[in-house]
Amino acid sequence: MNANQETGTPVGTLPISSPALASAVTLRRATPEDANICGRICYEAFAAISSQHNFAPELPALEAGVGLLGALFSHPGFYCVVAESEGRIVGSNCLDERSAIPGVGPVTVAPDVQNLSIGRILMQAVIDRARERAFPGVRLLQAAYHNRSLSLYTKLGFEAREPMSVMQGPPLKQTVEGCAVRTATENDLNAANDVCDRVHGHSRSGELRDGIRQGTALVVERQGRITGYASAFGYLGHAVGESNLDLQALIAAADGFGWPGIIVPTRNSELFRWCLKSGLRVVHPMTLMTMGLYNEPVGAYLPSVLY
Repeated sequence: MNANQETGTPVGTLPISSPALASAVTLRRATPEDANICGRICYEAFAAISSQHNFAPELPALEAGVGLLGALFSHPGFYCVVAESEGRIVGSNCLDERSAIPGVGPVTVAPDVQNLSIGRILMQAVIDRARERAFPGVRLLQAAYHNRSLSLYTKLGFEAREPMSVMQGPPLKQTVEGCAVRTATENDLNAANDVCDRVHGHSRSGELRDGIRQGTALVVERQGRITGYASAFGYLGHAVGESNLDLQALIAAADGFGWPGIIVPTRNSELFRWCLKSGLRVVHPMTLMTMGLYNEPVGAYLPSVLY
């Protein structure tokens, strides 16, 4: 972890305008040792809001929350903060800084102190971080059934860009004619980054490099040329392709789809319809939100939950 990733560093103390929580909330850098408490908060917070709207939880078990935040809090490419009040951790948030455009999340607040502006403070902390580091834009995926988070993010300056559908199902175990899918290697980075740059106007090389190292990344080739890739399949993976055909080939070749599923742009009717006909089902809706630089995608893509 480099110098600007020093853990445990105080970020600031901000007051909460609520008589229900009289003391100030203190923000500091997250450490790997915070993962157990923050992971429990993450699981319980997502489970609570999902159950209120009759959706399956976004995290399948407590251990998933602990494992997720343990990985993010330990990764030098993530800026993570925890919120404390009265000597107790009450929430956390992260900013994925691995690529040119950072992604936010998961932002979670303990259920018993929600709606007291802690989420706003945690969001403002990562927005300030992005501005300090001069990132041209920031993005996130928001659960479309959660009205309060939609309202908060909009008030903070985010704009709703795309409706998304989280989709899950059994592995398709198919091939697509004219497309060859294989495991990605470090030698594929430049060609894959070029595809992403053409689709989004920027690359996501940090995320793709992690996927290659973890063995989850795939590339698709047509006529001997890389025309798309996936860093992984699930909430923390993204994919881009020159066309829907490339994404269909990648999805068809996947060994499985991590819980709760892949995120498909709903307005891409051709790809969305293909997924449905292939046996995938919609789990819940989400919304892609952006602040700052945003280029309308030219091609096909699947975002991650962090974007």
